Amino acid sequence: MTTAEVVICGSGIAGIATAYYLAVHHSIKDVLLVDERPPLTFTSDKSTECYRNWWPGPGDAMVRLMNRSIDIMECLAAESSNRFLLNRRGYLFATADPERIQSYQEAGEQAARLGAGELRLHETAVASYQPFPANPEDFDSYPTGADLIVNRELIRRHYPYLAEKTIAILHVRRAGWLSAQQLGMYMLEQALRHGVRFQRGIVTGVVQKGNKVQRVLIKAASRDLDIATPVFVDAAGPYLKRVGAILGVNLPVFTELHMKVALNDYLGVVPRQAPLLIWGDPQKLPWSAAEKREFRREEESRWLLEQFPSGVHTRPEGGPGSQMILILWDYHNQVVEPEPAPMMDPLYPEIAIRGLAKMLPGMKAYSNKMPRPILDGGYYVKTVENRPLIGPLPTNGAFVIGALSGYGIMASCAAGELLATHIAGNTLPDYAPAFTLSRYEDPAYRHLLASWSETWQL
Repeated sequence: MTTAEVVICGSGIAGIATAYYLAVHHSIKDVLLVDERPPLTFTSDKSTECYRNWWPGPGDAMVRLMNRSIDIMECLAAESSNRFLLNRRGYLFATADPERIQSYQEAGEQAARLGAGELRLHETAVASYQPFPANPEDFDSYPTGADLIVNRELIRRHYPYLAEKTIAILHVRRAGWLSAQQLGMYMLEQALRHGVRFQRGIVTGVVQKGNKVQRVLIKAASRDLDIATPVFVDAAGPYLKRVGAILGVNLPVFTELHMKVALNDYLGVVPRQAPLLIWGDPQKLPWSAAEKREFRREEESRWLLEQFPSGVHTRPEGGPGSQMILILWDYHNQVVEPEPAPMMDPLYPEIAIRGLAKMLPGMKAYSNKMPRPILDGGYYVKTVENRPLIGPLPTNGAFVIGALSGYGIMASCAAGELLATHIAGNTLPDYAPAFTLSRYEDPAYRHLLASWSETWQL
């Protein structure tokens, strides 16, 4: 039998960040990362790799967690010569709906109250709005908060590629993207240098005695392992619930499959310096009369004629010389059981491109001559209110970090720091209770859940 101070099940970015903070910042060096796959290869490499501190309430816990995570990423970028290509171009929400202007303003005001930074309203063409400093690849010397522009001349001046009917944009400023793989590998390399070990294998059991973690059983390729340890961490990503069941805990999470498509934008529809571009309005897709008749014939295809939700978005992808863009649209989310090789929807690229053309008319040129798309996706693990689980489990010595649905990359640094602080027994930030499993035992929190809506929507 071998030993470890901590065993972490899962080597996605959440598990790696936890190991990094335990070893590098808390000097808990005998940490064992266990995963049946190589690190960062199940869902962490399927990310859109974006980040934001834009989290309307209720409460300010998510804004504070994200601000902390971005602080950490900026420090890591500075110390690594920005190895993971952090930028701060922002999220740009655009709309052609006059009624949405008020919701943008209210969301910006609420976000400001919660600590995301001030909202600046630009109503004239002479407003002092600057989309980027000289180098859009940088991550510092940028404003925080958000800029709401309701002057169409100012919008056309800075974003001539948006649809002419765009009447307002909301530019969220402490946001952007990065190379998730490089961020994860940088933290993993530092953790390994400080004593963390990695083991390929599957956790098959957690032996408890007196409601305390005693040993972790691992099925490895060559032999079974029995690891004596007082601490076990469920960081199993899409398999969070399955691993929780090994501990006898029914974690309140479910999984959805989310897809994205990469496309060679050889026409340059999306400028290389653009922020993340998001269309804020629902829409119906622009099918031809013949296509509509065909879709109406079969019940399985009639949904293509229905209204699609807001939120189709895109951003430039790749370094100098790249023409790639990423396109995403969560229009058809379904609860599914995670599988090693999820089935992708072959219609997704065409639907996403047609939807994006509402915001970016230049995309219409790809409708009949689409470059070969690269389609992939991964699982979102969610709680009902889409807030993470970070903290202790009922078994002494057992912890969880997960349900980082759609924001695992951006939250990983602060989430890993927070869980490592729980494990080390050090002073916790006062937002820590907002993410523990025990929050569901609070009657006031259960009452709040009854009227909850997803907080990342505008």
